[in-house]
Amino acid sequence: MGRPLLLAITTCQISHVSDGNEVQPGVITVFLADDNLIVREGVRALIDRHKDLSVVGVAADFDGTVNGATEAAPQVLVTDIRMPPQFHREGIDAAKEIRKRHPGTGVVILSQYDDPEYAVALLAEGSAGYGYLLKDHIAEGNQLIEAIRTVATGGTALDPSIVEALVRPVTSAGELNASEEALLALVAEGKPIKAIAVARGLPAEAVDAEVEAVFLKLAQGVSAGNQGALQRLRLLHLAIVDREEQGETLSRLLPGGIAEKLRLEGRRIGETERVEVTVVMSDIRAYSAIAEHADPSQLAGQLNTHRAAMNQAILGEGGTVMQFVGDAVMAVFGAPVSQADHADRAVAAAAGMHARQADINERWIAEGLPEFGLGIGLSTGVAAAALLGSEERLEYTLVGDTVNLSQRLQQMGSAGETVMSEATLLALTSEVDTVRLEAQLVKGRDTPVVAFKILALAHTSVNPPAAPQSVMTPSGAPKKGEAS
Repeated sequence: MGRPLLLAITTCQISHVSDGNEVQPGVITVFLADDNLIVREGVRALIDRHKDLSVVGVAADFDGTVNGATEAAPQVLVTDIRMPPQFHREGIDAAKEIRKRHPGTGVVILSQYDDPEYAVALLAEGSAGYGYLLKDHIAEGNQLIEAIRTVATGGTALDPSIVEALVRPVTSAGELNASEEALLALVAEGKPIKAIAVARGLPAEAVDAEVEAVFLKLAQGVSAGNQGALQRLRLLHLAIVDREEQGETLSRLLPGGIAEKLRLEGRRIGETERVEVTVVMSDIRAYSAIAEHADPSQLAGQLNTHRAAMNQAILGEGGTVMQFVGDAVMAVFGAPVSQADHADRAVAAAAGMHARQADINERWIAEGLPEFGLGIGLSTGVAAAALLGSEERLEYTLVGDTVNLSQRLQQMGSAGETVMSEATLLALTSEVDTVRLEAQLVKGRDTPVVAFKILALAHTSVNPPAAPQSVMTPSGAPKKGEAS
């Protein structure tokens, strides 16, 4: 039997295919890793059929995968789950190591196993930028190709049968009655005892006793030689242990911090909370003019490259990409997971966004393509965060004046510039050179807004954050405690 295959995708960078040809702009680069030559080349042939995908390297074991993908910096890494030297889960381990070295790298697993154990291991640190497909299904339509494109920009692509296995890995007709089946499904989804108790209107002690009784019933089935009961216990054990160790929930395929809130706080859809955040809003200058004269396919490729690079810059500083809308990008620092240095992280991410786009622009100019110039706005303050949607599809949303102001601030900046609010400046724990802009009225505000344009700022990551420093404000900027 063939072994499963893993695929990882990173943002577009300068890459070279194995024969030395430079990858064209807008092409998603892929690195393949599988010790089975036939499987590897078969997947490679499937990928090569699409002009927007290009294989830039191959490997056959763990070390080759990590070293090769680190050097090639692909947009996608494709690897077998089980590879030399131990044939355990080297592919998943290699993918996680590569994501540490290249934050934002997407990962797609191609597996012949619908056992959720591997998917749980893959998604233990969050689902953004990950995919898990079954080999038997990749020939149906363009599942694999669409998954590659999806995870390349931070999305999630899971085979429906894997989703079912993650959420309800142990449900089946048989020894358990309907009530017991429902209870066991909640446990498998990662619901804590307290959350189940609240949902069912029972004391936590009563629910705990019910869960224990269900496990006892399954154990009796195992003693009687029931292989189905044994398999269900094993899968439940793997899910529960991995969830507790990694702090992850199986019931929501959301970014790790949001899923953690659901698991620990038992938050319900529609509930809101007040959060202190820094919002990042970017926009491509003169995008309409660029679109008017560009070939649509070429522009789509450029936009994909841009989005992937922005995603990597934001994730690299511990931020959460909220949405891509046209040529705009919205991200947040300080939510869903609280970050004391959210303003510093946002400033570092903005610098990284400009730097990555500048590198891309150099290639585009040499190739005769229009460059993208970014205007970025940073706004710090209180916002309302909420999980909106349904059980099948959730969206984490921020609303409030802080979000609106970030949009207005980005409009003040020219291409290559970042403009931040006074609140963002005062929240910084490290020195940033700025120039105070003339106060001006913006849409939605009754009083003039004081903003500061960041001067030349080198990209210095604050992830992990440095020790707090005294705030040093530039000339013309108010110090903490002074009125503007």
